[in-house]
Amino acid sequence: MIGNVRRFEPFGEAPIRVIDDDGRWVAPFACDIDVARQRAIYRDMLRARRFDERLSTLQRQGKVSFVASAAGHEATQIGAAHALDATRDWTFPYYRDLALALALGWPLAEALAQQTASRLDPARGRQMPAHPGSAALRIFTTASAIASHVPPAVGSAMAQKLAGRGDVTLCSFGDGATSEGDWHAALNLAGAQGAPAVFLCQNNGYAISVAFRHQSGSADVATKAHAYGMPGYRVDGMDPLAAYYVTRQAVERAREGLGPSLIEALVYRYGPHSNADDDGRYRPADEVAAWRRRDPIVRYRRYLEGRGLWDDDAEAALAAEIKAEIDDAVRANAGAGRAPLGWMFDDVFAALPPHLRRQRDELALTHDLERDGH
Repeated sequence: MIGNVRRFEPFGEAPIRVIDDDGRWVAPFACDIDVARQRAIYRDMLRARRFDERLSTLQRQGKVSFVASAAGHEATQIGAAHALDATRDWTFPYYRDLALALALGWPLAEALAQQTASRLDPARGRQMPAHPGSAALRIFTTASAIASHVPPAVGSAMAQKLAGRGDVTLCSFGDGATSEGDWHAALNLAGAQGAPAVFLCQNNGYAISVAFRHQSGSADVATKAHAYGMPGYRVDGMDPLAAYYVTRQAVERAREGLGPSLIEALVYRYGPHSNADDDGRYRPADEVAAWRRRDPIVRYRRYLEGRGLWDDDAEAALAAEIKAEIDDAVRANAGAGRAPLGWMFDDVFAALPPHLRRQRDELALTHDLERDGH
């Protein structure tokens, strides 16, 4: 049992949901989530959406080079984040997991610094935008190569099992990752070793432009869990409470030493794959419109309002708070300036090797290495 909640059964035909599209509670059990967390989930979802929108604006202004929008994925990412213990669990995200990282405590100003490669960026401007990571929060730095982070996530989980502290690793990815050999090898190893891992697939139906039906002979991702000896769950990924409850169940199962789980969350990305993508070439407009009518933020606000936990005044206050936070982050990063070009030579070696010293000296002939980069 999870509180007063009966456990969800794996491999169900219909996606698991707790609230319907109109925000009505439809689960066969009572909600045991405290009011503060229910409100926090909404705050995190709206905060992530507004920050996502600002990043797109900054990209059009030439201040951010790359944006992988998470709009439409917020319910799954926020729900999963609230099911973890950020003081002990490890998270291996992918490039669309900005909402997940923010909900785990990644400071918004630091997230913007990573996107803009400002002097405030702990990665010192040397990581591609939309690649969250935080040693303090146990968030493994995102890798660009699809599914390449899944084997290290299994390694992390196996180390946690050997340590015997009951810690868990959550590994998140898109449906395209499930077409990679790394993904299958990693899940096979996790199942064989009973690794305390939770694999979270955010299936938005497209690996860039390739529809899921062209990626796999399986009807869904969760079915693949059969082959690796773990339970597989299909979840309505536009329902944050369903994402929370199922992830919480999988996390508790892993803590109890019962091994890994695979969760397939059915979501939709409202924007293109990235700012370099024209999604109108492969997605019909009516499909996008239909999913927009299921917006997870609107849906969850209806749920809160129906329970008397939210109103227009609370919405206005939260919107103003989020706008002020984002505005402050934009000003701070703009004032700090871009990471200097010379920083690319730092931190890798205790003593810079001769060939890199030569490259640095040659670059210094034409550039001020300590001046803000471009």
